[in-house]
Amino acid sequence: MEEKKENKIWIFIKKHIKPKTIVYIVIVLAIAGLAFGVGKEFNTESKTTKLGFEDIGELATQVAYCSEVNVTDESRDIYGIKIPFTQTKYVYSYDVEIKAGFDFSDITCDINENNKTVSFTMPQPKILSNEIDLDSLKVYHEAESIFTNITLDENNKALQSLKEKAEQDSIDNGLLDNAKTNAEELLKNFLSNEYDPEEYSYSFKYAE
Repeated sequence: MEEKKENKIWIFIKKHIKPKTIVYIVIVLAIAGLAFGVGKEFNTESKTTKLGFEDIGELATQVAYCSEVNVTDESRDIYGIKIPFTQTKYVYSYDVEIKAGFDFSDITCDINENNKTVSFTMPQPKILSNEIDLDSLKVYHEAESIFTNITLDENNKALQSLKEKAEQDSIDNGLLDNAKTNAEELLKNFLSNEYDPEEYSYSFKYAE
């Protein structure tokens, strides 16, 4: 008789109560059991957590804008003496944008909750892009001789030289150093909600 009674109850549940409701009832009973101290146990453990920044890609943390003047000067000569009326000379400038930053897949982070430290291992910053703004061209001097033509190859080399000069000028004026500073601030802000800088000590070690 007991078995038949249980079957009727089960039939009633399946007929009148939806499966989702059954799941909710089970969850509520489980929470109620915890609330009233059933099997209550408390454990805490501190450990070092490793974070990776894979699949984020490259991130520019500093950009420099340079206006570079270039001089292209070609003429024909005989035994080192320039021949009159054979000089082709251009003096012009372009604006160049150089971005520096990091490959985030090479950044690792160790968090020690016992010592309250957040330690980053960083790659050196690098140049991510170097682009000439072609719309920024300004021509200051233009003199062309029919006897001396500047080839496309020569013009391309001149532009490449201009970009290299802009990049070096940017680095000399602190582009990569500023990229480091901004990256450190960005990473601190990224973790600050979880690891308050007032409680945790942040450090950054860069690869040689």
